Amino acid sequence: MNVSSEKVQDYLVINVEGRLDTTQSDSFEKQVMEMLTGDDKKVILDCEGLNYISSSGLRVFLIMQKKMAAEGGELRLCNLQPSIKEIFDMSGFSMIFTIHDDRDAALNA
Repeated sequence: MNVSSEKVQDYLVINVEGRLDTTQSDSFEKQVMEMLTGDDKKVILDCEGLNYISSSGLRVFLIMQKKMAAEGGELRLCNLQPSIKEIFDMSGFSMIFTIHDDRDAALNA
């Protein structure tokens, strides 16, 4: 699992690559929470390189969403692989998150 971030326009874009499962979720949560401690109120989670997510990974996404909402921020997701988008749809998470097809759509929505 690789996690990196970059500033694009007025967004903090967090890039996620690899598998987000039980063995990786604690490390992922720690990394993204450290990234979210700044003044960034607009965050895009770019999942183009994410090829698997477990319930533990979904939990971390939900924690991020709640943190951003509590601080008056905004979290957008983009580039979900079809299998991951299906998991979001089946779990009802598609109703909780703002999901865009690609990064440009997330930046310009």
